[in-house]
Amino acid sequence: MAVDPRQVLAGVLTVTMFVMLGNMIKREHFDSPQSKHLASPAVHVDASKASEQSLATLPKASDGPWKTDDPALRPCWDKPTLEEAEKSQGFVTFSLTNGPEYHVSQIADAVVVARYLRATLVLPDIRGRKPGDKRNFEDIYDVDKFVKSLEGVISVVRYQPAISARNLAVVKIPNRITEDQIAELIEPIFRSKGNIRLVTYFPSVNMRKSEETSSTNAVACLAMFGTLELQPEVREVVDSMVERLRTLSRKSDGQFIAVDLRVDILEKKSCQGNGATGSKSCYTPEEIAIFLKNTGFDKDTAIYLTQSRWDSSLDALKDFFPKTYTKEGIMPVDKKGKFLDSDASEFEKVIDFYVSSQSDVFIPAISGLFYANVAGKRIASGRTQILVPANIDGSPTSLASSISHYVSKKNHLAYSCFC
Repeated sequence: MAVDPRQVLAGVLTVTMFVMLGNMIKREHFDSPQSKHLASPAVHVDASKASEQSLATLPKASDGPWKTDDPALRPCWDKPTLEEAEKSQGFVTFSLTNGPEYHVSQIADAVVVARYLRATLVLPDIRGRKPGDKRNFEDIYDVDKFVKSLEGVISVVRYQPAISARNLAVVKIPNRITEDQIAELIEPIFRSKGNIRLVTYFPSVNMRKSEETSSTNAVACLAMFGTLELQPEVREVVDSMVERLRTLSRKSDGQFIAVDLRVDILEKKSCQGNGATGSKSCYTPEEIAIFLKNTGFDKDTAIYLTQSRWDSSLDALKDFFPKTYTKEGIMPVDKKGKFLDSDASEFEKVIDFYVSSQSDVFIPAISGLFYANVAGKRIASGRTQILVPANIDGSPTSLASSISHYVSKKNHLAYSCFC
């Protein structure tokens, strides 16, 4: 049977068309996102330079102003040692109050006083704002870590011995107490009574870098940054929440933002500018949203708020950034009964403090001790992307102009503790 040459030619053309179509489909499915981004009319690239630039280095649409963490710093202090013969028979007792941002400072002051007096420190309890809201130290913190970290520095006992009222004096001390203040205000009372109970008050938020290199500063640095770790169950909850946030942040390579924003505090504060300086002590959810958008963060960025439960005032932030969560949205279901009930305020504060310390970016919507002590913990671990809102009028904001002065000027106490 004769073959028509025209049929052969038609068959070849048909096969060729299918091969070309297959190659087109293949490219459509496997070309990198960067290649498509390069061809987009929204991105202008000089064709003469395109071959010199690797496609892998071009920014993705979801990129924000993230930066790599700095290396963790090393302690600058030498651990002081205390000779057994120098120890006193007296005791120093105290309580931790008002949340972890206060605990850090209260621990430091108590250790400094006990060290100076050569007294034995009694492991503190933890008290909330409500009467009767009292917990043991080990409910939140790792007792073994605390005691071991202070070995050779001071003597620590877990339980307060029986002390009569006439042999115990309650002494109020200012945060970051000095040796001169101890010698003048506390030591005479201690020598007279034999035992003291400390109550730390905070005349101001004082986290300024210390220029001195005294042994007292070494003790304070050790106590503030080297003694407190979460007990295993609380640590597990924090770790699971951080992991959940990183999973929700897949489009930004697992990076997330923590914002200290609590509606109850904002309602008590005026978040307006202060006179000619325009300085503010707090920022609303809408202002935080505008700031993040102006700084360049993508709408898919995951954001953790220290607010415990959702409030309608947060909708303005969620409208800009849909992946905005409070504790109740990301905490493991089986842990909510214990850590989010009406009597769990101390747990909630601790969770906020440690999640904010581990986030890739931390933004304080409220000024105060929480901001200052989270900043210190972050600086020590190399997480220095701490941003304070600026230019919330809608104009673009540079990252450099928003870095916390604690970092940009290196004037935080942590910089005198770590190198």
